[in-house]
Amino acid sequence: MPKFIEMPKLSDTMTEGTLAKWTVKEGDKVTVGKAIADIETDKATMEYASPFEGVLHKFIALPGGKVPLGAPLAVILEEDEAAPANLDELIAKAQAAAAPAPAAEKKPAASATKAASAGPRLPLAPQHKSRAAAGNSNLRVKASPLAKKIAAERGVDLNALIGTGPGGRIVREDVENAPVGGSSARVAATPAIRPVIGPDDERVPTSSMRNIIAERLLASKTQIPHFYLQMEVDAAPLMEFRAHLNAANEKTGGVKYTVNDFILKAVVRAAQAQPAINAAWDGDAIVKFKSVGLSVAIAIDDGLVTPVIKQAEKKTLLEISQSVKDLAGKAKNKKLSPDDFAGGTITVSNLGAFGIDQFAAIINPPQAAIVAIGSIRKAAVVNDKGQVVAGQRMWVGLSGDHRVVDGAVAATFLAEMRKLLENPALMLV
Repeated sequence: MPKFIEMPKLSDTMTEGTLAKWTVKEGDKVTVGKAIADIETDKATMEYASPFEGVLHKFIALPGGKVPLGAPLAVILEEDEAAPANLDELIAKAQAAAAPAPAAEKKPAASATKAASAGPRLPLAPQHKSRAAAGNSNLRVKASPLAKKIAAERGVDLNALIGTGPGGRIVREDVENAPVGGSSARVAATPAIRPVIGPDDERVPTSSMRNIIAERLLASKTQIPHFYLQMEVDAAPLMEFRAHLNAANEKTGGVKYTVNDFILKAVVRAAQAQPAINAAWDGDAIVKFKSVGLSVAIAIDDGLVTPVIKQAEKKTLLEISQSVKDLAGKAKNKKLSPDDFAGGTITVSNLGAFGIDQFAAIINPPQAAIVAIGSIRKAAVVNDKGQVVAGQRMWVGLSGDHRVVDGAVAATFLAEMRKLLENPALMLV
């Protein structure tokens, strides 16, 4: 009997994936664990290994195509096995079984009754007229995979909704705020602002990962009450200590530490000293995490990924250094697994290498805090004796979720970070 290779669930928020490319050909023999394709998820592009052994008889999905979870990607046959005469029928059944459930049909009378009972409604402006009202209920809806999933579960007609996401895309919040049945009782605050595209301009379709980045950042800025704190750190002791440590390690063949290694270690130690930072908002409660899952922002060609150093409080400076190098290498080579993204509780974004002095980062939901690191720059400073001398300074910022973190808590956290960075030997204890 033929076996179907199906679109796997490679992340906790994934509802569909994009087949980036096949790395095998039809007719190739494959073994369990052999990489056969690159799949683009909402978080990264990952290699996909065959769950079966046999001969790859036929591709079902083509590169660039979006495929729902569980839908067939390819057919595997045993060696010397002939394809059954009804293979196309079996493929069609597998595709139908994996197809998302259709949204419930609209019931105008019930919707109208519900809208009337809710009180007067503002008329929709012409540019906000729903797709359904325009008489084209079969128009392909531009919506996030998660929005489609929730709409199917709740019986919401996506054609009747106004998208508030990038480019008018319908996102989760639009579906959750809509009445069951799909008639939208809301009026978008403003129409989506679209660029004017000239004949020489290029419109590049966005990847699944870029779409999710856009949706999450929009959700973060619109749903999380951000506040921002910044603190200047004397970086001279850190640079001097690092130089001595690396010089000693060079003689013994030891590791060379980066400035970022010390920063990551300082964040972990400060989160332990001020555990209220290491938390998240959960509707009507605050979750306080026992362990520090250190999410490290890493820039790649497709966007930004935030793999996690798990149980970072148990790791030495050396182990943190090795962990972040391993994650960066996996990110560059598209080898990150779903497990690499799980369990983050606080994020660090370091733009110092790009020459950025200071910036305000956007919180990585559902976390309550993100630390922003700027470059180390030479500056004239006043020492304890009142003398103006050459020094080195670095800005450290924190963006906090004010539902979870108070200003004084965040300030205490930053003060602990400064103490560690200005006394780096403490991080070796």
